[in-house]
Amino acid sequence: MMKRLKAAAVAATLGFFALGVTPVSAKADEPYWQCVTFARMFSGINIFGDAWTWWRQATEKFRTGDAPETGSVLVFRPEGRMSRGHVAVVSDILTDRVVRVTHANWGGSRGKVEENVTVVDVSPANDWSQV
Repeated sequence: MMKRLKAAAVAATLGFFALGVTPVSAKADEPYWQCVTFARMFSGINIFGDAWTWWRQATEKFRTGDAPETGSVLVFRPEGRMSRGHVAVVSDILTDRVVRVTHANWGGSRGKVEENVTVVDVSPANDWSQV
């Protein structure tokens, strides 16, 4: 319970003090980024297909785990409106439960890239299965 509270406090503090979510400015002639296309290009991990399939595909080709590392790809399972999942590249590790990611096509930044977005692990097992 204390780890969750500490992670929430860190995330809240970062939210107040960080300039945080920094959408990369887009021009009319720039591409509409999808998360998988961006993650593949930004990370160099050559996986194709819907975001939710990346974990299964990665287990056959890459080292996987439940502790994010800078440069790794965080895979989100499909849920709700996120029917194809989502992938994001870990840009910084802040604590064992708080990371920053750089990703594309998320929330209010449809088709755009966002840098250093804070993501908090709230899973009971500290395994990044709930964020």
